[in-house]
Amino acid sequence: MGQTRVTGSGEDPRVTELRTAVSRLRRELAGHPGEFPDRGIAEDELAALDAMAAGGVPEIPRLRRSLLLIAGAIGSVSALASALRDVRVAVDLFGEPPRG
Repeated sequence: MGQTRVTGSGEDPRVTELRTAVSRLRRELAGHPGEFPDRGIAEDELAALDAMAAGGVPEIPRLRRSLLLIAGAIGSVSALASALRDVRVAVDLFGEPPRG
């Protein structure tokens, strides 16, 4: 990728976008009344994404792994689809992982 812009706060705007999207999905998941078997997995991976974003520029393979786990865990919950899409878009801002 090219150069990375930095916001006035000194944070990479991709990280800001990721943190915002993760926060929204966490809130919507917490407020969702239904229980489903993999809810705990989704919550754990969202916490991991938040921690990675808080630490600066996260590792792309780890981001993508967390996204896949979250999508698998809550993908069938249509009420969360919009917030999940925002997380995917935010992860995509980091680009593809380098090929070996």
